Order: sequence, then structure tokens, then C-alpha cells
Amino acid sequence: MNSKTPLWQRDAAQLAAGFREGAFTPTDALYACLQRSAEVNPRLNALITLDSEGAAHAAEQSTARWRSGRALGALDGVPVTIKDNLQVRGLPTHWGSRALAGAVAGRDELPVAKLRAAGAVIFGKTNVPEFTMQGYTDNLVFGPTGNPWDPRLTPGGSSGGAVALVAAGGCPIALGTDGGGSIRRPASHTNLVGFKPSRARVPRGDGLPPIFLGFEVAGPIARSVADVAAVMQVIGDRPVEEGAGPQRARILFIPRFGDHPVDPQIAALTEAAARHMAELGHEVTTAQDFGMAEAVNQRWPLLAQVGLAWLVAHPQELSSRPFDASLFGPAMQANAENGRKASASELFELLYEAERLRNTLAQLFDRYDFLLTPAAAALPWPASETHPTRIDGREVGPRGHAVFAGFANAVGLPAIALPCGFAGPLPVGVQLVAREGADDALLALARSFEQAHPWRRFPAL
Repeated sequence: MNSKTPLWQRDAAQLAAGFREGAFTPTDALYACLQRSAEVNPRLNALITLDSEGAAHAAEQSTARWRSGRALGALDGVPVTIKDNLQVRGLPTHWGSRALAGAVAGRDELPVAKLRAAGAVIFGKTNVPEFTMQGYTDNLVFGPTGNPWDPRLTPGGSSGGAVALVAAGGCPIALGTDGGGSIRRPASHTNLVGFKPSRARVPRGDGLPPIFLGFEVAGPIARSVADVAAVMQVIGDRPVEEGAGPQRARILFIPRFGDHPVDPQIAALTEAAARHMAELGHEVTTAQDFGMAEAVNQRWPLLAQVGLAWLVAHPQELSSRPFDASLFGPAMQANAENGRKASASELFELLYEAERLRNTLAQLFDRYDFLLTPAAAALPWPASETHPTRIDGREVGPRGHAVFAGFANAVGLPAIALPCGFAGPLPVGVQLVAREGADDALLALARSFEQAHPWRRFPAL
């Protein structure tokens, strides 16, 4: 890294190295990120809540710790943003809905509290779709978020605001959530690393009502695997084991799920990533047919629909204030109604299929260490549209772009999205998935791929 590289372009590890050497301070880094955010946010609409005063105070405290040799760790003084479905003490939580107007969090959600205790400088919250239930980022409170690589297009969702700001240089790290690909797909659309940990690897608490139950996990978004691992060291239930995993991994490359279409440019870049893995010495086998996730994919939207209907019926779980569901946008009103009408049998079918998939994948992981798939089936689409309606010339439904994501949530598997190239001006990501609990091995494999195929690059905003 050149000494003249702007601070907003540096990742968390590079910032920490500069703090340690006394080349610059956490206050300098925060100011650079705030200035960069102010430059890019008018075009992106990614940052929706700003706490510059609280962040400045935290940065000053961090600066004092670094100067006295008492730094709290690798994230001390690093600017961070939080997705707006995670509670941050003293800041509003909109969850993308007009129904939550005026709601201010009284305490940090547990992963946020851990980041704060590690010295991370939390300076704002990022935009989400309403109740984080859609694969793009738009709502009736703040409007749509744009993709830094083309602000007319979506960065995906539901962690769209988070990835947009990190990719544009507004901060090196964001904390997001993933209930069906909500970290991985947006990361793939913005040239970032997005990590979904194993179920329960990141403990939750003091948060919003869990309408996705434990299938949604909190996880980091960053520009490098090392930064993702640094966040996991802080928010995870145990330290990350460096260098875990086999030296010669057995990787199953899955080009498509069933007959679902994949954008040809994404397919080509994912196939190239599989070849790169083989060149690194791993044993790569191509799956000729992979339909085992189909039953879960067909039913997956039901989980959040039932959860939202439950929330409407139990408003006290969210707030002591009145909760007016008529303020929901049309899509969420429809989702809540679908959830209300759903039968216990339909919900059981989803849970049953998830359990059956868990057992099937357990047998698959006896033969393979990792799965490799596209992270998303489509390139970014117009920012105000909920989903692409066609992929590779074929009509698709609302989750046609997301077919590779939900199965990992249903089974609790760790999964990571990594940049693997560009389709014209737009970034493309590949997904790696491991057996439940093999988070550290997955991060080690991702790091080796990153070292062999570096992707650091910023959009021309």
C-alpha cells in the first residue's frame, strides 16, 4: 500500500498498521471516511443515519489508546457501519418501514456491542428493504439505494446500503445480516467479500424480533478476507483458527441448481473460478445435476411471511408504542397476509424439507469439503425494481436471482461470496460453502483464492 493512498481506500488491517506506526490516527481515518461518505452518499443513498459526534468521541478515545500502547485489538479505531435491522444504542432503527418511525434503540444488539467493546468506531446505519425481506434495497422511508458500479442499478439486498458504502470507500467494514443470501448476493454485486457464518457462530441478543428465527445470522462485509476474519474474531463465539482446512480440498463445482437459468457472463466467470481452484492444487469435480435444494427454494419465502404475520399479531414484541401495519408498503402488506393465511402444514413442510436437505448435504460433505457456486444468478438490475424478471432470456420469479443462497440458511452452513471478475463494468462474485461449523476452513480457502487472484478496485464515482 502506497503511503499516499487515501485513508478511505485502506482496509481495516492497513488502518490498524498505520495506527500502530503512528502514521495517522483513528480520528484521521474517521474524518476520511466521513468525507468520502458525504461525497458518494448523495448518489447512492446508502447511509441513512449518521452519528458523527458519537463517532468522533469514540475515535478520540481510540487515538489515545493507540498512543499509550493500550489498543484493544485489530479493529480499534476502524470506522464501521451497521445495517438498519440491527440495534445501535441511541440511534433510530427504521427496519425500512414507516411503522417504526421514532423508534430509538436503548441498547446495542450483542454483535454491535462486541464491535464497540473492541474499539470499532460506529458512525452510522445503512439502508435496507422493508423488514429486510427482499433482494433489493428500497423502501418508503428512504427510497432506493444505488450500486456504486452503476448507481442506476441495485446493489441487491437486503444488505444493499451496507455493501454500497463499503464498495464506494465510505468505510472499510460493515455489519450485515443474512437470512437468505442478504450478505452474499449484495457483496457479489459490488466486488466485496460477504460472509454468512454457521448458524449460532455469531450469538444474537437485544435485537429486533427474529422473524427469520435462527435462520438469519449476523456477519461481516469487507474488502478482504482478512478483514472479515478480524470481525469474526470479535463477534464470533470463539476465535478464528488461522490456516484451518485441508491443503488439497475436495471441491464440488455446481454451475446451476436444477434447470434455473444463470446469466451467461456469471456462468463463465464462475467456471473460470473453478479452474483457478484446480490450478491452486485443489480437486475440483463438476456436478452434472444438482436439484436437492429445489424443495427448500420453493418454500423459503414462507418463513419470513409467517414471521411478519406473527409480528403483526404480536406488536408488543417490537415496541410498547402502537404498531400500525397499514403503514407497510404494498409488498409487505401482501407478505403479512400470505403469512396469516399459511397453514401449520405448509410451515411444517418447509421445516421438514430443510431437515431432509440437512441430512442429504451431510452425506455430500462426506465426499467433498466445499461447494462452489455462483453467488447470484443475475447481474444487478434497475434500483427501483424488486427483481430481474428475465435471466438468460427466460422468465423468472422474485427469487430467480437468489436460487444459490437460501439453502445455506435453511441448513445453517457457512458460506462466503468472493469477487471473481467483471461482466463489463459490473462485478461478479462466486460462492463457497462448507459443512456446518467449518467456518475457519472456509475462510482459509477464501484467503488462498484471494491471494492468488487479488481483486482490490474502486468504482469511479
